[in-house]
Amino acid sequence: MANHDEIDDDSPYRVHSRREIIALLTSMMEKNQLLSLLIKGGSESVITSILEVDADDDSLIIDAAPSAMLNESIVSSKRINFEALYNSIRITFAVDGARQVEYQNRPALQVNIPESLVRLQRREYFRIPTPIAKPLRCTFRITQSDGSFITVITLLNNISAGGVGITDEKKLLPTAIGATYEDCQLELGDNTLVSVKLQVRDCKEFKMTNGKVVNRFGLQFIDIPRTVLAAIQRFITKLEREQNAKASGML
Repeated sequence: MANHDEIDDDSPYRVHSRREIIALLTSMMEKNQLLSLLIKGGSESVITSILEVDADDDSLIIDAAPSAMLNESIVSSKRINFEALYNSIRITFAVDGARQVEYQNRPALQVNIPESLVRLQRREYFRIPTPIAKPLRCTFRITQSDGSFITVITLLNNISAGGVGITDEKKLLPTAIGATYEDCQLELGDNTLVSVKLQVRDCKEFKMTNGKVVNRFGLQFIDIPRTVLAAIQRFITKLEREQNAKASGML
């Protein structure tokens, strides 16, 4: 699951033209396009939207997060990534920090207009947060040195057609990059369970608000069957609809 910073500066997907960047961000604002705001390497995310593009001030005003604690985490983050699926194209950009402001008498965040952004017409890169109110799980079956098995249950943070982000609260899952796990059970809501093969692409320690330290993983799907991929894509579409409806006040 590539992020904005993993795309080379000279990549044909990266846009440096300030005029193009401002035009695209303005178009996204006018169409009330939702974006995923990601901090702490993608381990925390929130859905937001662009409220104003101020070219003269070189800044964007975006919706604040729903909680004061999350807003503080965003403001204290040195690097903030944004992702959106706009006209079937994945748009990503990153900024260095955010500031808390007021916009039309409501809390908002201000960030600088990005120096570049990436446009990728590959939907599998687009990650969407899973519901916090109804946590979903990803279960691993780990083979021990003596041939026995242990079951490790993790929480699903986000999902794309390319992989998942998870939290291992008990820090039981081995953290070796490249480690591959067969027959992982992934919950997709509505009592739907699929079996996937996952490979560790990233792992970071994360300190939760209660002081507990957990492991956050980014994992890639390996040799995923078409039927399973179709089920995951249907689930992603369902999440997008629910989050769009919630943002527009319909839920």
